[in-house]
Parts: sequence; structure tokens; C-alpha cells
Amino acid sequence: MTAPLTGLTGIARTRAWLREHPLACDGALAVGVLVCMVVASFADPHGPHGPTFGSRTPEVRSVMLMVLAAGTLVFRRRAPMAVLGVTGGLAFVELVVSDQRAPVAMAAVIALYTVASRTDRPTTWRVGLLTMTVLTASAMLSGSAPWYSQENLGVFAWTGMAAAAGDAVRSRRAFVDAIRERAERAERSRDEEAKRRVAEERLRIARDLHDVVAHHIALVNVQAGVAAHVMDKRPDQAKEALAHVREASRSALNELRATVGLLRQSGDPEAPTEPAPGLAVLDELLGTFRNAGLPVELARTDHGTALPAAVDLAAYRIIQEALTNVQKHAGADAKAEVSVVRVGRTVEVTVLDNGAPEPAPAPDEDRGHGGHGLIGMRERVTALRGTLTAGPRYGGGFRVQAILPVNSHAEGDA
Repeated sequence: MTAPLTGLTGIARTRAWLREHPLACDGALAVGVLVCMVVASFADPHGPHGPTFGSRTPEVRSVMLMVLAAGTLVFRRRAPMAVLGVTGGLAFVELVVSDQRAPVAMAAVIALYTVASRTDRPTTWRVGLLTMTVLTASAMLSGSAPWYSQENLGVFAWTGMAAAAGDAVRSRRAFVDAIRERAERAERSRDEEAKRRVAEERLRIARDLHDVVAHHIALVNVQAGVAAHVMDKRPDQAKEALAHVREASRSALNELRATVGLLRQSGDPEAPTEPAPGLAVLDELLGTFRNAGLPVELARTDHGTALPAAVDLAAYRIIQEALTNVQKHAGADAKAEVSVVRVGRTVEVTVLDNGAPEPAPAPDEDRGHGGHGLIGMRERVTALRGTLTAGPRYGGGFRVQAILPVNSHAEGDA
């Protein structure tokens, strides 16, 4: 096994060196063609018993034409059409002028192959037919041998095969390049798709983490403030507030554990298997706000409606974030109203409050405070190709409304 592998390695190194030094490769080719032409010029194709070798010697003029034609092949890669024109002209002169023909047409055959391998097919066949016609006609009309002699037919055959071989090489090279380009494009597409999916997953997890932390920390903050305020005078109410703090913190930990579990790899400890929250547990969510002192009324007309998982989660998170903002910014006496209405192929989620009037928030702010709640809600709705409107109400308070499509298209995008 070692010897064949060593031989293949040597061939690969030689081919690589030749690709890096094309002029040296063409120089070696020119020398080889010159040697073949000189050796062939000593053969007489019209011997008494067939071709004989050594029965004639080439003329000085023929040797000069062979040297010029072979030397021209050194530049065949740089100017293939010009080299074909020169070698074809030298071959034509040799066929018309010399009595003892030397195979100068061999150089024209190499040049024609080069043109065919480096141009398009129409150009190949036009140039090939012209070269084949001129050289074959000059050989048949100017020689002393019959027009159908094997020497004349050989010129016809070799020029035709050179054009066909060059065209085949060009086609194969184009096919290999197309396959390589297609493979590279597919690899780039896979990388871009993987990066896009990773970015989308990171954004989704970031939104979930923000919703969970903002909601439960707001509840903990409110209940802790209540406990600190009534600790001395009403210890029973303080204990109740602390119980709500413990319940909210436990719920936050559970949801964080479930969200972070999505980041685990195969082979890691088993991740939590609780389903993602949705409108089915909306009453429990509203109960946490009511326990924190925020009166919330609910109106629903979507009972018995099955929503896509992404739409269900988005509606839940929008309500959660909107109520969290109400609790944080609307004031102590604020009340909230939540409605979930199924309208045709959409579900409308609306959260209203009667808090104190505030200036309209900037697009990237939550009710005048620097935060990412509205950004997260807009991103969720936009990902489902829905619409979100949020702004102050006339006379005071704030209004958040999301219209989410629940048709098959939105479900497929999820």
C-alpha cells in the first residue's frame, strides 16, 4: 500500500507544480512536440512496402517551420487564437510549398485543442471547421499523392479530434466548476440558515426571560413593600404579603428553570417538561396580580378555541407584560381590564388601565421608563405577522392591543 500511495502523492505534487508554473509546462510541451515532428519528418509514408523510417531527411526550410511552430506553442495559454493562427499558417505553408512534407500540422492540432478547451462551443466549432477545411483542402490540392491518401485524411482526422477533445475537456471543467460552486453555495446557505435560527432562538429566549423576570420581580417588589409597611401594625397582613413573595419567587424560579432548560445539549441532565404557559392558565396569572393588589377584570370569547402554540404563548406574554407595566407605573388606585376576543382568523388581546395620564412613551420605552417590555411585545407580534398598538388613553390610563393571526400561515411560521 505504501508504494502506490507514494506514487499518487508524487503525481499530485507534479500536477500542482505544473499548475503553478504554466509557462514551464508549455515549454516542455513545445519541446516534446518539436521532437515528435522532427522524428516523424524522417519517415517516408510512400515506401514500397508502406511507411519506412530513415529513407529521407527533412529540408532546412521544414526544420525552420517546425522550430517556429513548436516555439509558438509556449504562448498557447496567453493567446490561444493568435497561436492557432500562427501555427495554422506555418502548417499551410509547409503543405503548399514543400515537396517532402514535415508534420508541422501537429503544432496546429495542439493549438486547436487549446482554443477548444478555453472558449465556448460555437467558437470552437467555427474555428475548428475553418482550420480543418483549410489544412485538409491545402493537403489534398497541393500534394503529389492522391487526395484520398492516408496522409491527407490524417490531417482531417487529427484536426477534427483536437476540436472535439478540447470541447469535451471544456465541458467537463465547466461541469466540475458548477458542482463545486453549487456545493459552496449550499454550504453558505446552511451556515446562514443555522446562524439565523440561532439568532431567532436567542431572541425568543431573551424575550421569555425578560417577561418572567419583569413580572415576578415586580410582584415580589410590591408585596415586599406591603410587608415592610404593615410589619409593625398588622403582622397578619405582613405574613400574607410575604407568603405571596415566596409564591412569586418560586414561580419565577420554576419558569426560569424551564426556559434555561431549552439551552441544554443532548446528554445533559433532563430538562423540565412543563408545557409553555398559555391562555389556558390565564386565570392563574390574573390571580397573581389580584393577590398583589391590582384589580383585574377579564372578558373572553375564545373559550373552546385551539390556538397555535406560538400565538397562545405570545398572547399570554403580552397580557403578562402589559399588567406588569400597569402595576409598576399606573399608580396605587389603578384598575385593569383584559379582553381576549376571537374575530375571524385573528385573536385580539386588549389590556386597559385607568392609571394617571402620562406622556406617550417613546417606541423603545415602557410608559416613560427605559425598558424592553414594549420592544419584546412588538417583536413577538411581528414574528407572527400581527399588529400591536400601545399608547395613552383619552382621559387617563394606557391601552395595549395586539391582533394575532391564527390561520394556518401563522401556524406554519411558528
